[in-house]
Amino acid sequence: MIDRAEHRKGVGLGVAAYVMWGAFPLYWPLLEPAGAFEILAHRLVWSLVVMTVLVVVLRRTRQFHRLVTTPRSLALLAAAGVTVSINWAGYIWGVNHGYVVETSLGYFINPLVTVLMGVLVLRERMRPLQWVAMGVGLLAVLVLAVDYGRPPWIALLLAFSFGSYGLLKKQANAGAFESLAVETAVVAPFALVYLLVLGATGEGHFTSEGAGHTLLFLSAGVVTAVPLICFGAAAVRVPLVVLGLLQYLAPVLQFALGVLHFHEDMPVGRWVGFGLVWVALVVFTWEALRFRRSQLRATVRTAV
Repeated sequence: MIDRAEHRKGVGLGVAAYVMWGAFPLYWPLLEPAGAFEILAHRLVWSLVVMTVLVVVLRRTRQFHRLVTTPRSLALLAAAGVTVSINWAGYIWGVNHGYVVETSLGYFINPLVTVLMGVLVLRERMRPLQWVAMGVGLLAVLVLAVDYGRPPWIALLLAFSFGSYGLLKKQANAGAFESLAVETAVVAPFALVYLLVLGATGEGHFTSEGAGHTLLFLSAGVVTAVPLICFGAAAVRVPLVVLGLLQYLAPVLQFALGVLHFHEDMPVGRWVGFGLVWVALVVFTWEALRFRRSQLRATVRTAV
């Protein structure tokens, strides 16, 4: 039986997470001239600091200890930490190198990837119209590959890495605060070593661009932790299909920023490719909502 209050709370948390992620293209360029990997390293280190404080203040240390001493949970969250780090690196690099529109494509196709992973990993069954949407999405990727003159590697990396992250979080079924603390604890030590090497060789930018720039680096922990906490809390409250639907919010904002704010090129072929993606998502969404309504009607008839 679905807890409706928890479901509504999960939806609200998911909306908050995706709106914040959608605005990220405005944030990462502020950290230049640091490169993508230096920004990623700071993001990981300061996220660990923030999450450690939250785990202690919110008295989640017992839950944290349970996760790190349970082999299955630790393995899933360690994999989630590595996967989301790959996603972050690709996203920061794409935004700061003028590929905001392509990063939005990654998150547009992520709902399709999420459902595909549900089929391949969780043995869920896809319905006919879902297969149609998947086929149109594949055609869109092929059209965009022709337009770009290459496969949209950044978009594919983001879609599959974040889809994997959501699946791992779903399987771990752990609290948002302590799970994110475990994820960052796994990868942050490597990031710290990288930052120390940069500092020792004089190639780091932590203190070289002024106090305001340093504060922006410090804020990366909060900026990273807040939407991920919302996402983690949503992932254990709502089905993967709902997370897939909410996912549309972030790429819509990113696409708008790429076209209207950063003025990236959108030739005809690219509009055709994105149009096919949106058609696939309309079919996918309509089918999901229709299926959900039919389930609700069936539940009511059974109850009566």
